[in-house]
Amino acid sequence: MASVGREVAAAAVARAVLIGRAVVTIIAAAAAVLLVADRWHITAVIVLVVAGTAAELAVLGRWPGLAARPVVVIAADAVLVLAVLVVSRGNAAYFCFAAGSGALAGVLLGLRALPVWAVQGAVGFTVIAGVLRRTDPPVDIVTFLVAYPIAGALAGVGAAMATAALANHLEFSTQMVAAAQRSAAASERARLARELHDSVAKTLRGVSLAALALPPLLRRQPALAENLAETVAAGANAAARQARELLEEMRFDGRNLGAGVRAVCHDWSASTGIVVRAVADDTEPPPAVAYEIMRILREALTNIARHSRAGSVAVHLGSQPDGLVLEIADDGVGFAVPEDFSGLQSAGHFGLVGMDERARTVGGELRIEATPGAGTRITVQVPVRAPGGPRPSVRGHRRSIGAR
Repeated sequence: MASVGREVAAAAVARAVLIGRAVVTIIAAAAAVLLVADRWHITAVIVLVVAGTAAELAVLGRWPGLAARPVVVIAADAVLVLAVLVVSRGNAAYFCFAAGSGALAGVLLGLRALPVWAVQGAVGFTVIAGVLRRTDPPVDIVTFLVAYPIAGALAGVGAAMATAALANHLEFSTQMVAAAQRSAAASERARLARELHDSVAKTLRGVSLAALALPPLLRRQPALAENLAETVAAGANAAARQARELLEEMRFDGRNLGAGVRAVCHDWSASTGIVVRAVADDTEPPPAVAYEIMRILREALTNIARHSRAGSVAVHLGSQPDGLVLEIADDGVGFAVPEDFSGLQSAGHFGLVGMDERARTVGGELRIEATPGAGTRITVQVPVRAPGGPRPSVRGHRRSIGAR
């Protein structure tokens, strides 16, 4: 993984060095136009630099893996540097281009490019010596010219450090993403285990105990054994249904919670014959919030079908600035609501207790309003953003279904 990050960083920085070298060299060559009368070789330098840089960028773009073969790249680039030296006659454009070549070597080899910088420096001092023999510049200019060949090594060290820093950043980012993925996978496995334990496992445990009681009942009380066999079959069907619903919830990715709510209401109405009016905002909460809301909705509808004797149900999913609100109201028989949820558990309303636990799992709150003979209303309010974080994503329109 580290080698891949190094290759990616080297390819990216190498492209930046090539472009920067071309720009600086062209500027230096263009400035020389004001100082010399023979301008054809200045134009030739610019054309050569542009064409050579374009070719190198095209090759690196097509085969970025060449960054892992630095000797080939540096050798090819050295040919281009020598061509610029010949055409420019050793003027400032050549030294700018040669400094860029040193930076390229630093990108590809790191500090191992020291021999390359030594060779480039030797060539640079040789060129400076030739320039000094042909001209008689002032001492200040001579000092400035002698510093030219060192620029390649300095640029190379800087480029090597930049490449190493980028490679380290890429490696760290990759590790962070991998850690986040492992954490998400662990959370998903824990959630799946909890759901299996709370639903399918408990149902199957009851089926198993009932099945163990069947053999002696078959010998002593055949009629009771027949009833117990029906109970076992019903339990097995319930476990299969719970597993199917659990798989459906796991496949739901939460990208459109409103569509999921409408689909669940439609399917439930079709299977029970109870009229449902569902109004749901198209919203995109975090997956954990969407999952728990869907499970609460399913549990509420299941309770209505079993106990309420309702003729119609109204479901509303709305988005607020600080979260989501889910309301499920029926016109059934209702019940007397205890003062706290421990009273619900004592009264046998385990589904409502589980819904409250699911709401609190995602930092939400569940409220129950019910009156005997006047129906029941369940309200779930769930925050979907941390303080100062982004608001829930709502696409600005509301859809509804009416089904029977």
